[in-house]
Formats: sequence, structure tokens, C-alpha cells
Amino acid sequence: MSENIKKAKITIIDDEPDLVRAIKIRLESKGFSVSVAYDGRSGLEAVLNQRPDLIILDIMMPEMDGRDVLIELKKDDRTKNIPVIMLTAKTEQFERDYAFELKADAYIEKPYEQNILFSEIVNLLRKK
Repeated sequence: MSENIKKAKITIIDDEPDLVRAIKIRLESKGFSVSVAYDGRSGLEAVLNQRPDLIILDIMMPEMDGRDVLIELKKDDRTKNIPVIMLTAKTEQFERDYAFELKADAYIEKPYEQNILFSEIVNLLRKK
């Protein structure tokens, strides 16, 4: 993994504290800088303030769901090019299709495999 990728800033927006903690620990152990938010509205604010290199976003959250967050991110010139990985318990094909219509870059279902999430993160950061 290149130094540029290791220095990447990642924001996790998910309302499951244990899941967020597990992902954060794994990513920080790989050298990433990680910020977190536990609902959609504060997640959107965090992204606008911090401008991360990649976002991991849940769909079902309080305040503002992940779909609405994604819509706001993709229509804002400051954030529209930040890669977004949807990490969700929504397994229906129409949910996946809709996320890609909204310009999500990847869709991973919970429960997830850490290696798949990590590979997707590295691939998207390389493309950036």
C-alpha cells in the first residue's frame, strides 16, 4: 500500500457504535486517519468540515438516513467526488441498485468481511 493511501482520511457514518469502533481500530492500525459520526446529519456536517478522502456510510440511521446523506454529498461540488462505500444491512437488490443510481461507489452488506471492506477502500483510494 502506498504512502499516499496510508495517509488518507476516512469518515465512518453509522449508528452502531461497536461496528464503528471495530472498523476504526482496523483502519487506524493500517495508518489511516479516521473520524466518525453516529447519525446522518452530523455525518454530513463532519464531511463538509473535514473533507475526507473516502466515506463509509450506513443507510438506516437516525436524523437523516444514508440515502439522503449520499444525495446531499453528490450534489455539492465540494464533496461530489469523494468515494462513498455503502455499508448496510439492506440486502435487497433494489436497495443496491438505488445506491448506485445515487452515485455510491461500492455497496457492501452487513455482516461484512473485513478483508472485502479493506480491499474496496484501497481500490477506491487508488482510483482517486
